[in-house]
Amino acid sequence: MSEINTFALEIVHIESVLIIALVLISAIIKTFTIGIFIGILLIFLLLIVSALVSGSENAFFSLTPSEIDEYRGSSEAKHQLIIHLLERPKKLLATVLITNNFVNTSVVIISTYIVANLFDFTSFPVLGMLIQVVVITSLILFLGEILPKVYATQNAKKIVLFMASPLHFLSRVFSPLIYVLVKSSSLIDKRITKKGHNISISELSDVIDITSGTSTPQHETQILRGIVNFGDIDVKEIMKSRIDVVAIDSQCMYSNLLKIVLDTGYSRMPVYTENFDRIDGILYIKDLLPHLNKDNSFNWMKLIRPAFFVPENKKINDLLKEFQEKKIHLAIVVDEYGGTSGIVTLEDILEEIVGEINDEFDIAAEGVDYTKIDEKNYMFEGKTTLNDFYKILGLEEKVFDEIKGESDTIAGLILENQGKIPEKNTVIQLDNFTFRIEAVDNRRIKRIKVTVN
Repeated sequence: MSEINTFALEIVHIESVLIIALVLISAIIKTFTIGIFIGILLIFLLLIVSALVSGSENAFFSLTPSEIDEYRGSSEAKHQLIIHLLERPKKLLATVLITNNFVNTSVVIISTYIVANLFDFTSFPVLGMLIQVVVITSLILFLGEILPKVYATQNAKKIVLFMASPLHFLSRVFSPLIYVLVKSSSLIDKRITKKGHNISISELSDVIDITSGTSTPQHETQILRGIVNFGDIDVKEIMKSRIDVVAIDSQCMYSNLLKIVLDTGYSRMPVYTENFDRIDGILYIKDLLPHLNKDNSFNWMKLIRPAFFVPENKKINDLLKEFQEKKIHLAIVVDEYGGTSGIVTLEDILEEIVGEINDEFDIAAEGVDYTKIDEKNYMFEGKTTLNDFYKILGLEEKVFDEIKGESDTIAGLILENQGKIPEKNTVIQLDNFTFRIEAVDNRRIKRIKVTVN
């Protein structure tokens, strides 16, 4: 008996819902007019326009360089129109934004008219507002923004070809508004550019650390670090010091010169008179090729080219620009008194970004500057620059900032700390590193063992 009663109650509930639905439908039919029908039709058409315009934004800016080149090389009018629009990205974006704003505003106004005529929310104004906001906003977002943009990303070429002409027409219709919008945005861009952003090098390094995950190749991270630190490095930090430079005496016999060239393998060599502080110029080895069969009477000094001198504290980004402008690859580094400190090459500068660049001669000498004994122990030449030391051990370039003073090499760091040339087997503790002097003479520290603690 209870089951029959339950079944009867369910029938009553269903009948009640049907009656309410019929009452609502009849009310809508009674109030349904030609104006409402036209309004619904307009909303439908406007949502289509919104979808096409929103999708075209994604489509145009999703074209690949090869697709753009394909259109650029075509003689078809529509393809040229696409290129015309892409060459004015601000105007194209302004056309899309203005059109969408007009369309969406029209949808809201028409929908308000339709809802006001179909339903009476006089007693429930909050409910009416919620229906307006939720339903209309959802329609605009879902049908006019989300779906078309997803479709346009996957079918960019179709949308671009279909919408090129309509967007060109709309850009002409809204040209006064577009002009104002583009000009105002350009003014804002200029003000932002003028104001700038004061971001320090250390902050940029922190950004690289945060954004570089385990999937980021190590060499890419190193290149980014090199670019960040590039403008903060002095020539003195990367130059080859004078004791390591192979130079040629201007009085050298031609046969001896050829022997030096063959032994060293360098493509450019400084030429001096009496001592290395009096540089006459640079000898380009390629200039010797037509004269290989000459004897010692050959005056090879007439082949040297003018030397380019730079101070020790010159920034390497500025030097790179000068190398490019002057089309040279080597500069003589001088100190504040005019004495020669060493040389710096284009290769030295580029290595600060891309890492070591080894040629056939570098490979032969690769183990001279340092030897990796194990994960924690290294053997370094005293002349190894701190810059190279940081790169080899993967350290931040500010590790020894507080104690290095004016030193630029490992030997210089130890001399700065000790105040004298230490004896062989002397052990020095600096931060998290233990330095043991392995070879030394009366003038300099030759070889150092470094242990990472």
